[in-house]
Amino acid sequence: MTVTVGEKAPQFELVASNGETVKLSDYKGKYVVLYFYPKDMTPGCTTEACDFRDYYEEFKELNAVILGVSTDPIKSHEKFIKKHGLPFLLLADENHEVAEAYGVWKPKKMFGKEFLGIVRSTFIIDPDGKVVQEFRKVRVAGHVEEALEFIKEHSAK
Repeated sequence: MTVTVGEKAPQFELVASNGETVKLSDYKGKYVVLYFYPKDMTPGCTTEACDFRDYYEEFKELNAVILGVSTDPIKSHEKFIKKHGLPFLLLADENHEVAEAYGVWKPKKMFGKEFLGIVRSTFIIDPDGKVVQEFRKVRVAGHVEEALEFIKEHSAK
């Protein structure tokens, strides 16, 4: 399954780093920056999370929430948040059901080995729950600014 711009975002319910169960529908009326990343504490994922942290207030001013999703367990998310002072929730998709629903659970290669994992991707969901932008196979450098700029332009319409 995959997500298409212009369609309703697939609904989900996942345990968040604050211990609560979070549903996409909890954020109706806000922009949601739903970003999927491979693994807590790895260099690229840390850079991306810290970039979202550094722009957190700007997203908040635009009525946008940031939700990070990986297959790591809550305990790992808690350490990641504490170590880097992340002000947003990380969601545990341990069974990769949400990653599959968004079409980001794909075959990958590392050091000659093939495996399934999350391909770094971000989806911007508008206040009505519709996917208005997707960034697939994200390169970390400049990505957060690009997502922020999209929301600025889209919310001004």
